[in-house]
Amino acid sequence: MAVVLTVLVLFLAGFLASFILLVIGAINFDFSNSEIPPGVTQPAKLRIIHIILICTAVVGKILENFGICTQVSFVRYVQGRKTLGADPKLFIKDLWFEKVPVRIYQPKAPSASQRRGVMFFHGGGWVFGSLETHEELCRFIARESESVVVSVGYRLAPEHKYPAAYEDCLNASQHFLQHLQHYGVDPARVTVCGDSAGGNLAAAVSQTLAGRSDLPRLRAQILIYPGLQALDFNLPSYQQNRGVPLLFRERAAFYMLQYLNGNATKLEEVLEGSHIPPDIKLKYQKWVSPDNIPEEFKVRGYKPRVLLDCTTEVYETVKRFCEPTLCPLLAEDTIIQQLPESFILTCEYDVLRDDGLLYKKRLEDNGVRVTWYHLEDGFHGIINSFNSGWLSFPAGKRGLDSIVNFLRSL
Repeated sequence: MAVVLTVLVLFLAGFLASFILLVIGAINFDFSNSEIPPGVTQPAKLRIIHIILICTAVVGKILENFGICTQVSFVRYVQGRKTLGADPKLFIKDLWFEKVPVRIYQPKAPSASQRRGVMFFHGGGWVFGSLETHEELCRFIARESESVVVSVGYRLAPEHKYPAAYEDCLNASQHFLQHLQHYGVDPARVTVCGDSAGGNLAAAVSQTLAGRSDLPRLRAQILIYPGLQALDFNLPSYQQNRGVPLLFRERAAFYMLQYLNGNATKLEEVLEGSHIPPDIKLKYQKWVSPDNIPEEFKVRGYKPRVLLDCTTEVYETVKRFCEPTLCPLLAEDTIIQQLPESFILTCEYDVLRDDGLLYKKRLEDNGVRVTWYHLEDGFHGIINSFNSGWLSFPAGKRGLDSIVNFLRSL
């Protein structure tokens, strides 16, 4: 018995020591590699969240090295393990739309008229995120805007490369638009909505549906700090916020490559801008250019970059970056002109800020009405923190309230 206790104590002591070293390592990594600008309110909270994410990733890597599970599957498990009970104000049901898993949130209160409908595509860099990770967010939107919300559990990279996620979101949206009467939804008030990678998918789906005469026309699109292009990772926001949690510049490019190819090959070329031939970059420069970013967004620093040559081998691996269903900012004007009223949320301390600003300009230049909400103290992913207890950020709730107010105005 004494031997067993001794072994147990030694095991627990070793585990505790390893845990302490893990936390210390995560803290050191955070302070060494991240930079939180003074404009971010409650920076200590952001550091804590970032350290938790680092610890999760490191544990996942350790388990992967031991052959227990992959790092990606462990992180997904940890992120999605929080489960909520029944909601007194909502009917919640899991269904399948065209072989795509969805979760539907319907207000219980009787309605004198048909409700708004919202197709929601979660964020997570096309690699992470699930119906569970955005459960609270979807419940809040459904309750507060009195809308029927359909959250889409699309296939994830790297197991399922582009265009799998886009196709799942498109197929689920088409199915919903064809069966609105089953859910008491007004055909004239259907919106697509997504955050981060989900914002990318919402923009792509909106563009595809814009020319469809056989389906109800979308009423609006809501894009929450969307990633919309992969031609230039050196725009002002990418330079200014390159090390700001929760999305580093390098990770933004990494996730885009994971979605495209299922790996991060040619990451360095993508980051430096030598992945697209100069003539193609010049072709899209009218839409993807720091010149289209208002000057007030360059005051925190910006260094123009020269056009770099690109080898055929590199371009061949990433040439689909020029497809609008992957990078919606590159769609032709004839498509942009047909898009519905739009809401775009951007955050000052987010590498993807300028993607949103550039798309806002394109929409407005083509006569599309845009409601723009900018969180001057916001960072990437802040909306998901709206109800995280002591780790909540007031700016996240402000941003979410602006989205709900926009929906209620439709």
